[in-house]
Amino acid sequence: MDLALCHIDEKSLIATVTVNRPEVLNALDVATAQALQAVVAPLAARTDLRCIVFNGAGRAFMAGGDLAGFAADFDKASDTVNALLDALECVIAVFRHHPAPVLASVHGAVAGAGVSLVAACDLVVAAENTQFLLAYNKIGAPPDCGGSYFLPRLIGERKAAALMYLSETWSAAQAKDNGLINRVVSDDQLASTTAKLAETIAQGPTSAFSQYKALVRDGHHKSLSEQLAAERKAFCDATKTDDFRAGVTAFIARAKVTFKGR
Repeated sequence: MDLALCHIDEKSLIATVTVNRPEVLNALDVATAQALQAVVAPLAARTDLRCIVFNGAGRAFMAGGDLAGFAADFDKASDTVNALLDALECVIAVFRHHPAPVLASVHGAVAGAGVSLVAACDLVVAAENTQFLLAYNKIGAPPDCGGSYFLPRLIGERKAAALMYLSETWSAAQAKDNGLINRVVSDDQLASTTAKLAETIAQGPTSAFSQYKALVRDGHHKSLSEQLAAERKAFCDATKTDDFRAGVTAFIARAKVTFKGR
């Protein structure tokens, strides 16, 4: 069985990445992390993609790391951590730097590294049955996979601290209220809602989305004047795209626009 899957719809240019270890709620061992890296890494070269969907097979999105790998040999636990993170940090880098928006579609348990990976995505839709839990304090370790980077920026340091120090568990509704996710839908509507959101993104002005994504990603390290200069350049670059011309023309004519993604 493939531990991770990637399907690309060549018509819509939507890629769907699935963690596929449902018998253990998609817990990440080294083999699964490396399988995920193997299907995600090639997407970096697919700059024509217009949306990437990230989900998990079975009853849950992801139950975090597979602790059995650590317990098997504590003396080599750091080696296991390095092998896991070598793979997962590659996945995060592709998600963050790919020009296409990344939409996480989650359900059931989202724990540990699962929370960090969700936080690394651009948009998140969750089923009502989703539960979010860091749980690192239960195993005596700090977050990985960017948890200490993404979570304070998304939800604020105080809320992130409560997840870590107090082991708070958030429902999907709480995660939405606290800014971790964008939308909550009924369990039986998750797949159809995800498909609709992905299609909406894929039909949008892909180049403009890519520019926005880069501006937000890089803006944390810039002064206001630097960010304004970056925005100016991005807007001027946008005026040279087919999508900009089509969008402005359609807006003035009050007509429906069809973006080609270029």
